[in-house]
Amino acid sequence: QAQLVESGGGLVQAGESLRLSCRVSGIILSVFWSADMGWYRQAPGKQREMVARMPGHTVATYADSVKGRFTISRDNSRKTVYLQMNSLQPEDTGVYYCNVNDRWGQGTQVTVSP
Repeated sequence: QAQLVESGGGLVQAGESLRLSCRVSGIILSVFWSADMGWYRQAPGKQREMVARMPGHTVATYADSVKGRFTISRDNSRKTVYLQMNSLQPEDTGVYYCNVNDRWGQGTQVTVSP
């Protein structure tokens, strides 16, 4: 049973950075290596949207709104997915969710004040 736990969210001012972590358990390493994983966010009153996605064997893709500022990465030995978020803006505010092979974490709140 795959379990995903996000962490690293918080309250920051515009221009600052955060790194989100998504620790994955209940999945063997060989599956994690090839897993389709990504980060999604949901702003108040909006639908959940893809922020960054990294299929196990392809280059990462990003939403246009975060391209050049966010970086998704994974540490296979630790079964952890990261989202490095630089130059955060108020419009980045929302609940960020990790997704691995269509399994969701509980989300972590990111709030960016101007």
